[in-house]
Amino acid sequence: MAPPSPTQLAWRGRIEALIRLAQPALDVMLAAGERLSRIVEPEDVDWTPPRSVTAPAPPPRVGAGAAESSEPAAD
Repeated sequence: MAPPSPTQLAWRGRIEALIRLAQPALDVMLAAGERLSRIVEPEDVDWTPPRSVTAPAPPPRVGAGAAESSEPAAD
C-alpha cells in the first residue's frame, strides 16, 4: 500500500479532529439512550446470556510427518 498523500493526511486530521470534538456529545447521547431504555423496559425478558466460546481445535496436520504424533516419545 502506498503511503498517504499530504492531502489525504490533511483530511484524516480534520476528520479525526471532528470526531474528537463530537465525542462528549456522543457519550452523553449513549448514556441517555441507555437510561431511557432501562426506564422503558427495566427487565428484558428476551435476554439470553452469551454462550462461552471454546478455543477451536487446531487444524489437522497435512504433509510429511502428519502421521507422527506431535508429542515427544516417552523413553
